[in-house]
Amino acid sequence: FYPVTPDAAEYSIGSPLFPEVEIHLENGKVFKIITHNASPENKYIQSAKLNGKALNAPVIQHRDIMNGSVLELEMGNRANKQWGISGDYTPFSVSTHVKQHE
Repeated sequence: FYPVTPDAAEYSIGSPLFPEVEIHLENGKVFKIITHNASPENKYIQSAKLNGKALNAPVIQHRDIMNGSVLELEMGNRANKQWGISGDYTPFSVSTHVKQHE
């Protein structure tokens, strides 16, 4: 995961290169990422869960990390074109915070 926009509190999810990792946070909590079926061939995210709940957009919020969540990713060998296209999600855009010039 990585921040798309520096001042946004959300991170875009990319394909992991590991089966499992724990990030021990300064607040004492742990953010854990678990990858199922990962391999060099299975590099596409098929589905994702955050704390056991389906994640329908390819992003996580900073607060989710800091609260000590578990992100689970199911991987496959072909892109799942139905995952990550939730109509309820609009990506953060710097343009929404930039004043238009006249």
